Amino acid sequence: MKCYFDDYFEYLTYEKRYSSHTILSYQLDLEEWQSFCEKELIQPLEVEYGEVRAYLNECYLQKLSRSTVSRKLSSLRSFYQFLLKEGVVSNNPFSMIKAPKGGQVLPKFLYEEEIEALFNSIDQTTVLGCRNYALLEILYATGIRVSECCGLTLKQLDLDAGMLLVHGKGGKDRYIPLGAFALESIEAYLKKSRPALLNKSKVETDRLFLNHYGLPLTERGVRDILNRLTKQTAQHIKLAPHMIRHTFATHLLNHGADLRSVQELLGHEHLSSTQIYTHVSKDHLQQAYVMAHPRARKMEK
Repeated sequence: MKCYFDDYFEYLTYEKRYSSHTILSYQLDLEEWQSFCEKELIQPLEVEYGEVRAYLNECYLQKLSRSTVSRKLSSLRSFYQFLLKEGVVSNNPFSMIKAPKGGQVLPKFLYEEEIEALFNSIDQTTVLGCRNYALLEILYATGIRVSECCGLTLKQLDLDAGMLLVHGKGGKDRYIPLGAFALESIEAYLKKSRPALLNKSKVETDRLFLNHYGLPLTERGVRDILNRLTKQTAQHIKLAPHMIRHTFATHLLNHGADLRSVQELLGHEHLSSTQIYTHVSKDHLQQAYVMAHPRARKMEK
């Protein structure tokens, strides 16, 4: 079974071009499935519907959330579809199992005053502060994934046209416009901060963002930077890079952007992936309506 895992991860890496974070999630799900098969004396290549149901029941006994169970089923469904395509199995036993339905978890985002507080907390006169400001501007101005951000090269920037070329999931490219604030911060970073960082390592690289050693900035590095920024602003939240992406989409919709445009900017293959932000936007509008309309609520006597 291990050899099929290796082939599958190569397929995800080089053909599907999934991020290392996504592949790690798949790997953990498959390893848990293999452990379950060994415990229940199940032959992984001869799995039947009843054994899949038993695994699903095991997940519920562990009190896993519906979203976690859905992700595990998706991982295994994808793996067995790969085996089916390779002729290793004759059917995909997970194709008969539907993901459990449950309450939709709305994405967390920052309010406009909170994102402004993050920007205002950064000292742009320092080398790292200048970089951090440009990094936050890129994430908020474009809504790109952290993996896409860390992979950015100088060639992907077109400052004259004000555009950014992003290499997205599955090898799909998209162009995203850069606003005036983002362009200004990037130009400042390229002029005075990036050369100073690059001089520390003496190693030539075309990556846009560098760490304090002058080497390409990693996803973990971005997370550390954002966490430090929230501490500076005394905001009691754990700010993940994806939260900036959620903020980007939510603010666009709140200010009148159409759903198709937001889908294109986020690089979502399916519109359903983008529609979750309409729920956040509607909630925002409802709150605004209740607070502002004179007959939306009864006045306290």
